[in-house]
This record gives sequence, C-alpha cells and structure tokens, in this order.
Amino acid sequence: MESDGIQLILKYFPNLSDEQRKAFEALEALYTEWNSRINVISRADTGNLYCRHVLHSLALAAFFGELEEGTTMLDLGTGGGFPGIPLAIFYPQCRFHLVDRIGKKIRVASEIAAAIGLKNVTFHHGDSGECHDKYDYVVSRAVMSLDGLIKACAKNIDLASPRVNRYSPGLVCLKGGDLADEIKAVRRPVIELPINEFFNEPFFDTKEIVYVPFGKR
Repeated sequence: MESDGIQLILKYFPNLSDEQRKAFEALEALYTEWNSRINVISRADTGNLYCRHVLHSLALAAFFGELEEGTTMLDLGTGGGFPGIPLAIFYPQCRFHLVDRIGKKIRVASEIAAAIGLKNVTFHHGDSGECHDKYDYVVSRAVMSLDGLIKACAKNIDLASPRVNRYSPGLVCLKGGDLADEIKAVRRPVIELPINEFFNEPFFDTKEIVYVPFGKR
C-alpha cells in the first residue's frame, strides 16, 4: 500500500512512472535515517517531508511543465537536496548540478541520490562562485535575497541555450512571505506566481515561485 506521502505527490502528478514512484517513495526512509545523524531538515518537519520539501520542490515542475531533453539546472544552495533531487526524479531526461557550501549536507544529498539510483545528478561542495558552467536554469529555495541570488548566478545562465522550453533561461526560486522589498531591489523583470495556484494545501498559501528571465523567447 502506498504511503500518505506518495499519495500526496500522486494527487498532483498522477502520471508518474513506476520507477519515479519508487524513487519518491524511498525518500521518506532515506531522509529519516540521514536526518537522525546529520540535520538537513528541521527535526520537527520530518513528518511533513512530502508536503514541505518534496511537493514544495515539485512546484517548480508544475511551473516548468514539459522540459526538452538535455535541459540543465544548477541547484544553488541545495542543502540536503531540495529542490534538486525531487526535480531530478521528475525529469530523468534533464541534468542537474547541486551545489552547497556545507559538506555534510551535500554528502547527504549525494548519498540519497546514489541510494535511489539517480544518474542525472552531480554534486559540488563549495561556493557558487567556484561554479562557472552554464545552465538553462538556476533553481534555489530560500537561500538568500533575490538580488543576491541574481548576482551569484548571472554568470551561470546559458543565454545561448539551444533548448526551446516554455520559459527562457533564468533564475527560478522558491520564496515565502512578503517579497516587495526584495523585488524592489532587483533591476530585472520579476514574475511572481503563488504556489497555491498549483497545489491546494494550506502550507503553500504564503509560498511563491519567483522567476527572473535572463533570455528571450
């Protein structure tokens, strides 16, 4: 019988393959085990892993929709693997590079990815400034201010990407709370989208996707 967690994911993404379902299902035991040794998510949050971490990450999948094969993403400040690992499960045809300054957190993310057999993910322990490769999208979850994120990732956006996706290359991040001051400090166009447009769960009532396009379509 499928757990409540996987049923929550299937409520919004009913067409997952058996392989994807198994991978998502495995996350609960893996994160519970690793979190007992290395605190990568709040201990008070472990019972809400699927809503507050997995489904929250998949809000970006709801935003992106279908992605062309070979699309690349840099997950800046991934922590224990969010949003990168859920997105890598969801988009097996895409490639993901997960970066974090904290070695023990990136270790957890890499161990979990290995345990579920993810082949489309690489990892780097270090500062974002050490990463000079180009990606279709940089994704992030509440790592720093929006202006700081833009400055940190501008060099990593592939403006010459050959991929044709719904959205042009840019920064797509998960944010919460009042973002007016953050957005006012940004000199680029900013698109806000409430996550509760995708997911009818109370947790998302104050959560948003923020998209900063760098290229044109």
